Amino acid sequence: MLTVLEDRFRLAQTFTISRGSKTEAQVLTVRIARDGATAWGECVPYARYGETLESVRRQIQGLPDGILRPDLQALLPAGAARNAVDCALWDLEAKAAGKRIWDLTGAPPPRPILTAYTLSLAAPETMQQAAARNAHRPILKVKLGSPDDLARLHAVRTGAPGSALLVDANEGWTAETYLALLPHLRAAGVALIEQPFPAGQDAALANLPRPIPVCADESCHDRSSLPALVGKYDVVNLKLDKTGGLTEGVLTLDLARAMGFGVMVGCMVGSSLAMAPAVLLAQGADWTDLDGPLLLAEDRPHPLRYDDAGVHPPDANLWG
Repeated sequence: MLTVLEDRFRLAQTFTISRGSKTEAQVLTVRIARDGATAWGECVPYARYGETLESVRRQIQGLPDGILRPDLQALLPAGAARNAVDCALWDLEAKAAGKRIWDLTGAPPPRPILTAYTLSLAAPETMQQAAARNAHRPILKVKLGSPDDLARLHAVRTGAPGSALLVDANEGWTAETYLALLPHLRAAGVALIEQPFPAGQDAALANLPRPIPVCADESCHDRSSLPALVGKYDVVNLKLDKTGGLTEGVLTLDLARAMGFGVMVGCMVGSSLAMAPAVLLAQGADWTDLDGPLLLAEDRPHPLRYDDAGVHPPDANLWG
């Protein structure tokens, strides 16, 4: 039996990007009970991709009873609905076999992975304070994409002089803004620029200098989106809510590598259950941004463990 539940997790503080703010993570949880085992998956419906809690719920509830993972790929498109079900079916396979997922696939046991920690978009002085509080973290991801970005960049670098910086404009820049900021981004030692222009309006990147690698997020979903990114982007950000689950995530990562892209594995703002399968995918990534649980005031039972080594693989009681 497949059940869909709506869960909400309070955030530790308001989280803001160029498109808006949120105070809680609203997620859908899939529960599959079959043959004495109970398995779980989570997705975060995302309005930017035309998804709502209700539309994704309807997609999931329209699946036939007894759905198997190989059949799922043809029944749902890439997106949040397929992600939750795909990850729950992976969990079911592991629990039915009494093994961890990596034992089933023959992959080596996963290791802890260093993850970026995201600084919410705010006034420069607020971002400097947030950077100072998190200056012990090796990688900070800085949300930009609105006026005063230069002041914000300088404030964050002042607050965290030793951290690697990634910047994410969330489609908020123009080509003129990008070119104006580029010398300052280089001077601040920024290691990666994520989605500077709106998806579908990013052709200019093919003719602009990219001394700092540029990463596709909103422009990258699954394997089918990769050919259009060639020559415009250097890195792709894979999120399971975009690929439609771990199954497609692995295939997309492999193809991205074969096409010469660097890979980031990222996330929406969700609980440890959403991050758990992404930790496995991140074993093959150059950059990892799986900080969702670090932004929450509350999480699932048996949450992922974060420490100086990074985010650790999930406990079997959580997933996989």
